Amino acid sequence: MTQRSGFPFCCLTRRLRIPQLLLLCVTFSCVCHALFCFLVQPGLEGSTNLFHLLSNKSNQEQGYCETEARLASSLDFWTLSSENLIAVLPVDPVKENYVRKVKNCIFSIAFPTPFKSRVRLVAVSKEVLEDILDLDLSVSETDAFIQLVSGEKIVFGSIPLTHRYGGHQFGIWADQLGDGRAHLIGIYRNRQGEKWELQLKGSGKTPYSRNGDGRAVLRSSVREFLCSEAMHYLGIPTSRAASLVVSDDEVWRDQFYNGNIVKERGAVVLRVAKSWFRIGSLEILSHYGELDLLRSLLDFIIQEHFPSVNVQEPNRYVDFFSIVVSETAQLIALWMSVGFAHGVCNTDNFSLLSITIDYGPFGFMEAYNPDFVPNASDDERRYKIGNQANIGMFNLNKLLQALNPLLDRGQKHLAAQILEGYPVLYYTRFTELFKAKLGLLGERKGDGDLIAFLLHLMEKTEADFTMTFRQLSEITQSQLQELDIPQQFWALKMISKHQLFPAWVSQYLLRLKSNMNDSDSERRKRMTTVNPRYVLKNWMAESAVQKAERNDFSEC
Repeated sequence: MTQRSGFPFCCLTRRLRIPQLLLLCVTFSCVCHALFCFLVQPGLEGSTNLFHLLSNKSNQEQGYCETEARLASSLDFWTLSSENLIAVLPVDPVKENYVRKVKNCIFSIAFPTPFKSRVRLVAVSKEVLEDILDLDLSVSETDAFIQLVSGEKIVFGSIPLTHRYGGHQFGIWADQLGDGRAHLIGIYRNRQGEKWELQLKGSGKTPYSRNGDGRAVLRSSVREFLCSEAMHYLGIPTSRAASLVVSDDEVWRDQFYNGNIVKERGAVVLRVAKSWFRIGSLEILSHYGELDLLRSLLDFIIQEHFPSVNVQEPNRYVDFFSIVVSETAQLIALWMSVGFAHGVCNTDNFSLLSITIDYGPFGFMEAYNPDFVPNASDDERRYKIGNQANIGMFNLNKLLQALNPLLDRGQKHLAAQILEGYPVLYYTRFTELFKAKLGLLGERKGDGDLIAFLLHLMEKTEADFTMTFRQLSEITQSQLQELDIPQQFWALKMISKHQLFPAWVSQYLLRLKSNMNDSDSERRKRMTTVNPRYVLKNWMAESAVQKAERNDFSEC
């Protein structure tokens, strides 16, 4: 991780930076390192070959070698591979790239479609390049890099893949969906031994494009680039964004679904994740009765990404499901702790690794409102922020339905019990996170009521969610006790107008007294580490988009 002066510099570019405000979200300590020892598995995944290899025959025979790490200064010896996937998981035998119904496979081979016009690199994440992809930032200035991240060229030895999946969209089975505008261009194994899947979004039509054109526009691409990096620094599990390129190709979009189609510019984001498999990856196989393939994919996912589950155990699918239930509850509780609404919580957008993926009409809540909906097309408010936990339960139930054909009677009963425990898991984690946001230590009866009381006051007064908790992190107990809130704490001052605010303050201060071996300064210090001052609010993202559309990328 690259830091300077205690702040993360996540998106340094030749011309662009994520707004400095966003970089203040979380403070990190500096980490300095010059030499790494790590393992590289040749043949299966891509790796950086610019290393001095130590001649240790026994290690090489095991498929590993010790290396002295350096960042690659070019793409000449930097490799990707798809072999880890296609050696185990079947690929569509039809090689032509046209929209069609695909069966009995996990992937289709499809090459990105290059833009016809000039392509410009307008943003890169320095941290993703250096710490995940082992690339020196200077590589982003090369033509080879721009050709790679725009989909013009594929790294030699890799085969671009598009993933077949289905899903429930707004609660209704949507049948085959798949990567309609994304290409997985390979897997990279970095110097820490981590494997990362690289995916271009907006890179052209695939067999899964349905009625789409396979493109992404600058507007949505800027938002995804900024939000995935901002979420990372807020401590939320997420895919990452490595780069953003923009073209002059015309792409037509009806942004507000009101029949007003406008011309926009095509763009491509290179995004990375440990895996892009989602609940819909399993649903499509179960729906069509492809059970041998479902079993193969599950075993692959377990072996690659769930090391605590023994792939030889008869109950492995139940154990897998238990972890996904727990980590989904954790992820949604984390979303709620920063006021994040995903916007499109369909099963095809829910990662099996419980990371945030597929940033579309997301939004960070400003005034606290459990009915907040960032998606203009969500007329029924299904995915409002206050319903995200319930949607998590719905999606996990669909996952269980996909697994059921592989489970015996006893396993089905056990898995159903695990699912029934989801609400408790979610509420427990939600309470833990909000107790930390309030600086509460230990377990006390009534903590949940204290949190609910504050949220009620915030809703009634339309207080700013982020700044309420931040200002509680900064105000002293004596200032609170006096009930004369200084003007600088404007969010708290808004809540203080409610007649029940004194009652909440009294309960809060009484609860703080029960913190063992704590002081007011320690409380405030502790709270500032979990209550960000800034999140990517819509006006920030919109400002970056509007400037980008005028070729000013200073806020990206």
